[in-house]
Amino acid sequence: MANISMKMLAKELRLSVSTVSKVFTDSHEISEQTKEKVLALAKKLNYVPNPYASSLRKRQSKTIAVVLPEVADSFFSVAINGIESVAREKGYHVLIYLTHELLEREQAILTDFQSGRVDGVLISVSNETSTDQHITEMMQRGIPVVFFDRVCEETATTRITTNDRDSGYLAAQHLIEQGCKRIAYLTISESLSISRNRLTGCKQALAAHHLPFRDSDLVLCTDNEAENLAIIKALLEKKNGPDGIIASVEKLTAAVYLACKELKIAIPGKVKVISFSNQSTAPILNPSLTTITQPAFEMGKMAATVLFNSLRKTQAQLRSETIVVPSVLVTRESTGK
Repeated sequence: MANISMKMLAKELRLSVSTVSKVFTDSHEISEQTKEKVLALAKKLNYVPNPYASSLRKRQSKTIAVVLPEVADSFFSVAINGIESVAREKGYHVLIYLTHELLEREQAILTDFQSGRVDGVLISVSNETSTDQHITEMMQRGIPVVFFDRVCEETATTRITTNDRDSGYLAAQHLIEQGCKRIAYLTISESLSISRNRLTGCKQALAAHHLPFRDSDLVLCTDNEAENLAIIKALLEKKNGPDGIIASVEKLTAAVYLACKELKIAIPGKVKVISFSNQSTAPILNPSLTTITQPAFEMGKMAATVLFNSLRKTQAQLRSETIVVPSVLVTRESTGK
């Protein structure tokens, strides 16, 4: 029998449609005997309940959105696993949206959500995002938002981050302890809070050891691999070039290694390298890469947990707070003496 509906099941069993519906939500109002009868017939007729039908009646989509700048960065792919581990348990679908580091794209995606396509949003903002107007507009329509990793610090909602300033300090201090005196900081954005905080920590470590941080030590890179290679090669070819490099995002690591290879600059002999990275290949690079490893899975899981706790409440009100999950320094050959 094709196109079996809940109404047909109810008619066959001489029950109300609402009773049959409650069976599929495992309502405590329905007896075990009735549940068994309904489920047995549903199995016999190959009836599959439609989760979207009940969701529409409740004005819920049973779907959350995860808005990311990219997925090439291993941090985000691991964070998605953490998010989905919670979503599956809650019976929700997860839709992934990519902004490709474009504010305009991010704004368009969030505007689309205002129609009720999703029940809530987890977002890590693009490197062009310096205003939160498009985010607050969506929140005002009753769609809760939780930030993770890249956040808007002024937005009145929950933010899941790592200890970026402390991690920047830790990265610079490690290079200094390994003998570095001229440390370059590579970034893809001067406006992102994580970039600013990591840079602040780096500068604080240098100041604590009475070492300067020159304007030229802040190196602004792009999303283009060829451009980044040229930028880093130019940095390394300077007369007073760095003897230590901090890559504040994972995508810059390959350009640093390739630039050193093309210029025949030994790592860690002539320049030591540390990167904020979750890439699983870090231990097998040549030389193996020293990293500040973020707790990506835990951050994704925590962000999802906070969002779902909010969705359980009628008003979906989130506290304006920052929850910090610490990162870890993993030392390997790229910073060896």
